[in-house]
Amino acid sequence: MRIRVRGWRWRRNPLRRRSDVVEAWWALAVGVLLFVGAPLAGAGAAWWTYDGTREHAAAQRAAQHHVRAVLVEDAPTAVPTTPGGSLRSFRAPVRWTGSDGTVRTGLARVPSGTRAGTRLDVWTDARGAIVRPPSSIEVIRQRALAIGVFTTAGAVFVVFVAHLCVRRALGRRRLVQWERDWARTEPEWTRRTA
Repeated sequence: MRIRVRGWRWRRNPLRRRSDVVEAWWALAVGVLLFVGAPLAGAGAAWWTYDGTREHAAAQRAAQHHVRAVLVEDAPTAVPTTPGGSLRSFRAPVRWTGSDGTVRTGLARVPSGTRAGTRLDVWTDARGAIVRPPSSIEVIRQRALAIGVFTTAGAVFVVFVAHLCVRRALGRRRLVQWERDWARTEPEWTRRTA
């Protein structure tokens, strides 16, 4: 029958080794790092990413202009590569009126099969060139969530690797101590001299 005594490493005991105390404190530190430190690191990284990406998107919105464009030519029709798959988008010529009143043309991504004359939303920069739209709030949230999750996972991985390294070092130290103690004790038990 095996009896497990909780907290034996913390109690005063003549058989308790210094490495047992170190291991107990390390286990406590690992628990705190896993259940407090890693989630806080993930939340901090997510918050930092959210703020930075939101500021970047606001700067893009301030520098870019949203205009309505008209598709000049029919977009090519494509068949989805998988059943139920999404249709490809193609670059097709569009025409719009710039903020200075001049008519401009350029290439914009449009869904497959879009007909000429269809009105589309495009974003232009200060020179009037078509650019990618600024990130939406959903994209910003998804990016922040992904960064937070991966930061938390990375922190957990680092803590586990450190835990394994510390446990291995403590195990080696115990083996060295046991061999040293056995070298001192073994001659008394076997009546051999070294």
